[in-house]
Amino acid sequence: MIVVLTGAGISAESGLGTFRNVGGLWSQYDLEDVATPQGHARDPRLVLDFYNARRDGARAAAPNPAHHALARLTQARDDVLLVTQNIDDLHERAGARDVVHMHGEIMRALCGACGHRWPAPERMAPTDTCPACAAPATRPDVVWFGEMPHHLDRIAEALDRASLFVAIGTSGSVYPAAGFVAEADAAGAETLELNLEPSDTAGAFDAGRYGPASEIVPAWVDDLLGR
Repeated sequence: MIVVLTGAGISAESGLGTFRNVGGLWSQYDLEDVATPQGHARDPRLVLDFYNARRDGARAAAPNPAHHALARLTQARDDVLLVTQNIDDLHERAGARDVVHMHGEIMRALCGACGHRWPAPERMAPTDTCPACAAPATRPDVVWFGEMPHHLDRIAEALDRASLFVAIGTSGSVYPAAGFVAEADAAGAETLELNLEPSDTAGAFDAGRYGPASEIVPAWVDDLLGR
C-alpha cells in the first residue's frame, strides 16, 4: 500500500498561501484569534471572515500539475491512500479519489451544537443556523488548534500496512502528521520526501527529492507508474 501525505506546499503553486513559511498566514494573523475554539467564542465574525477569505481564495485557485499527477496515481492504482493536511478541495477538483482530509474541509460547514455537516455557504455569518437543528452555531468544518484531527484511526491502519510512505509539501513541524514517517518506518515502509526544500523531519526519510511540486511530483508519479 502507498500512503501519500500532502501539505500546504503542494497548493502554494496554485496561489494559496502557506501558513508557516516566512510571510505566511500565521505571520499576518494571531492563530489564537482565528484558529482556536476560544478565538471563535470571543469574536465569531473575525473568525468567519478569515475563513470566508480563505474560501474565496480556494475557489479562485486551480489544481496544478502536482494535484493532477496525484489524481492520476489514485486513478491508476487501488492501493493508494491520499491524506492531506490541506483544507482546500484542489485534490478533488483534479480528480483524485477518496481524499482523506485530516484537518477538515473549508468548503463545508459544521454545526458546533449537533455536529451536522453540509456544503458551506458562499459567505458564512455568526447568525447562520444549522439546517438540521436550527442552532446559530455554524462554523467552518476545519480542525482548529486544540481539536483532534480527523480519520486518525484510518490513517494509522494504512501506515501500518504501507510499503511506501511519501510526504509532499509538508513542513514536518505539525503533529501528528509529522510523526507519520516514523510510524511508516516502524512498519517497514520505504519513505520518501518530495518538497521544495528539506523539511524539519527530512532526516527521518530514506530519500528526498527537492524542487517545485509541479515539477517533482509529476516526475515521481511517472517513475512509479513506469511511464
